[in-house]
Amino acid sequence: MLNTKKQQPWIYSLPLDGLFILLPPFVSLLIVFLLPGLFKKGQGIPVFWWIVLIVCIDVAHVYSTLYRTYFDKDTFGKQKNILIGIPVIGFIVGVMLYAINDMLFWQVLAYLAVFHFVRQQYGFMRIYSRKETFNKWYYRIDQVTIYTATIYPLLYWHLNAPRNFNWFVEGDFVYFRSQPLLVIASGLYVLIMAAYLVKETVFIVKEKYVNVPRNLVIAGTFLSWYFGIVYYNGDMAFTLLNVVSHGVPYMALIWVYGKKKTESAVGGGYSKLIAKFFSRYGVVLFLFSMVILAYVEEGFWDAWIWKEHKTAFSLFYIFSFQPSKEALALLIPLLALPQITHYLIDGYIWKVSRGHIPYKHS
Repeated sequence: MLNTKKQQPWIYSLPLDGLFILLPPFVSLLIVFLLPGLFKKGQGIPVFWWIVLIVCIDVAHVYSTLYRTYFDKDTFGKQKNILIGIPVIGFIVGVMLYAINDMLFWQVLAYLAVFHFVRQQYGFMRIYSRKETFNKWYYRIDQVTIYTATIYPLLYWHLNAPRNFNWFVEGDFVYFRSQPLLVIASGLYVLIMAAYLVKETVFIVKEKYVNVPRNLVIAGTFLSWYFGIVYYNGDMAFTLLNVVSHGVPYMALIWVYGKKKTESAVGGGYSKLIAKFFSRYGVVLFLFSMVILAYVEEGFWDAWIWKEHKTAFSLFYIFSFQPSKEALALLIPLLALPQITHYLIDGYIWKVSRGHIPYKHS
């Protein structure tokens, strides 16, 4: 009989965790199932959906890092050197890579982004396992399982390319088609899923307890990555499942961090204005601020580089020009700098500040 009195390891609460961290991949997949015509095979995303998914979620979530770093006086004071050094070094290296070969820059950025996306799922899995009694075999199986949920679809992409979508730009992944390797990888994928199910059955029987959020994170990761990359072969399906499942939980985690910090006995860290963003209704300001920053960034991307969505960014075309190859070597790394900084700083801040992670106090 299950122990129903044992609390679930929520980061903040059942409603917040459920709606904004655990359910996004399932909701995204449901949308794909219910609107098959919109997610048919092929390239391209309608402008409205591009604004919602790319600007309002994907790019916006990058700027949420500001509230965990530069806007947090405590963190910035303690980690000033790294928080200043990473964007400076990132820009210099980005310029060097682009000057050597523009595609080399995009390839490095793509794999850096992939690493960040993969590690986030592992991070959430570990968060929701934090109250379990440590068992080395359970830990290893969980670890291998969550990485398999993300790495197998990426291997499928590399081994069975090309797909009707790219991470950033065409050619940013290095493909190596191999049917034998794909068969081996698929077999291991199934075996590891089976191993997790066996392990989880043993865990439930012994502990008389079901860790709901951990299982939902793992299930959601399997579903969103498999259907987004392997099952469906369309840009729209990939973007929805990839972006929503990653961006929404990340922004929720940042907001929870800020809210718990403003509610703690220590308090502080934020200016009076920023602290208001973590009140019940302040979340609107929190989201709006990130969307505005994302819109400005994408406006300059479109006016200077892509020139694909003039109707959405007409104001920025006042500053439009055709940059030279030398100018591109500066502009593109500069415009990509928020992403580069987000990818590099994100892993660092949570790792070195473990004692300050919001879920430690839940």
